[in-house]
Amino acid sequence: MLTNERLTELQSRIGYSFAKPEYLKRALMHSSYVPGTGGDNERMEFLGDAVLELCVSEELFFRFPDMQEGMLTKNRASIVCEDALFRAAKAVGLGAFLLLGRGEDASGGREKPSILSDAFEAVIAAIFLDGGLEPAKTFIHRFVLSQLDLSTPVYEKDHKTRLQELIHARTHGKQVTYRLIGEAGPDHDKTFTMQAVLEDTVLGTGTGHSKQSAGQAAAEDALKRFETK
Repeated sequence: MLTNERLTELQSRIGYSFAKPEYLKRALMHSSYVPGTGGDNERMEFLGDAVLELCVSEELFFRFPDMQEGMLTKNRASIVCEDALFRAAKAVGLGAFLLLGRGEDASGGREKPSILSDAFEAVIAAIFLDGGLEPAKTFIHRFVLSQLDLSTPVYEKDHKTRLQELIHARTHGKQVTYRLIGEAGPDHDKTFTMQAVLEDTVLGTGTGHSKQSAGQAAAEDALKRFETK
């Protein structure tokens, strides 16, 4: 149960006091808590994602005035991703405040990256609806952008793209593929292991909390191996 005291505690953590705390409560309400009613946080997640993209886009636009549109998009994608939002939600301690159904709660839903990252976006929407863009921007800067080194672009190019371009130049067009070789941990905190493969040769191996991040880690490992040759 989410009491008024708990809502006050969370507001202290996020650094924003709501005029209408019902917005925050709605943001914490997972679909398993109110199945089939439409009273969950999914619509707020949709809005929060848009506000987050706007704020990150603005930051990149003014910080890197010479960066072209394609690279701005890649950098934004590297920031507005499940892994980054999961880390931000963990920094807030958001999992302890979620409203979950009994089954989801019992299966570790408070630690699932997908649930936490979605709830974090919903909280952004709650702040936006309650106070407008400026407090939402402050929240995003505190828990997302401040955790990144934006003195230089986050990614000149993502690791998979860089690796494919390198292989293309050396092999006249061959494609790197990625294969899942392992999963470990409980459902709410899985770690995936992927390999970057060129035909039958393993170029690199990496792990992550999603297959996408594990694939990027495998490509990064491959690039490091090439650099040392």
